[in-house]
Amino acid sequence: MKPVNILLVDDHTIVREGLRKLLDLSPDLAVVGEAQDGNQAIFLAKSLQPAVILMDISMPRLNGLEATRNILKDQPTIQIIILSAHSDDAYVRQAFAVGARGFLQKQTSAHEICRAIRKVMSGESFFSRRVDRPRDGETLYQDPPHARPPQLTGREFEVLQLIAEGTANKESAAVLGISIKTVEKHREHLMKKLDIHDTAGLTRYAISSGIIECSVHTAVMSG
Repeated sequence: MKPVNILLVDDHTIVREGLRKLLDLSPDLAVVGEAQDGNQAIFLAKSLQPAVILMDISMPRLNGLEATRNILKDQPTIQIIILSAHSDDAYVRQAFAVGARGFLQKQTSAHEICRAIRKVMSGESFFSRRVDRPRDGETLYQDPPHARPPQLTGREFEVLQLIAEGTANKESAAVLGISIKTVEKHREHLMKKLDIHDTAGLTRYAISSGIIECSVHTAVMSG
């Protein structure tokens, strides 16, 4: 039997290295690639065609939730398991709202991670034991209160994350492969749709929505 091919996605090298070492101990699992942000994850998902992706949520340039949404739009057979340092229900609902099949805390044991991979490969969903399952009758795929508003486009969402990370319009344009004027237009649309009219407000919105973490914004502002 061929091993399950896995793509690791996390912006911290030490986390990816630790996961690889843990998964290499299981002969039925094989890490075929690593990505450090959501954009790289989308590219490697297409080129490597992994069966499973272990996906962090908070990453620079494009977070794991939006990367998951983009990947599954073109490759719906890939099984994505979200990894997060957070365990509150809002994060779980957001993960399943974008199509992820599992949700694990980063403190989860190696045995639990391997079990989650095997479960999603068998067609089941998997929750970390430390995460509360949705209540009976509660749909997994409804958008949570702080999920991306439906009126925002994917590009506007990407621009919002870059703005919140302190990225200048010129750099955002280079990252997204669009003109500075287009970035400025998306910025205007964001402020109008969200009724937020300054960068600080957009940043607070991004943090409260789980798009970026406070630590990410602090690091950007200080470095």
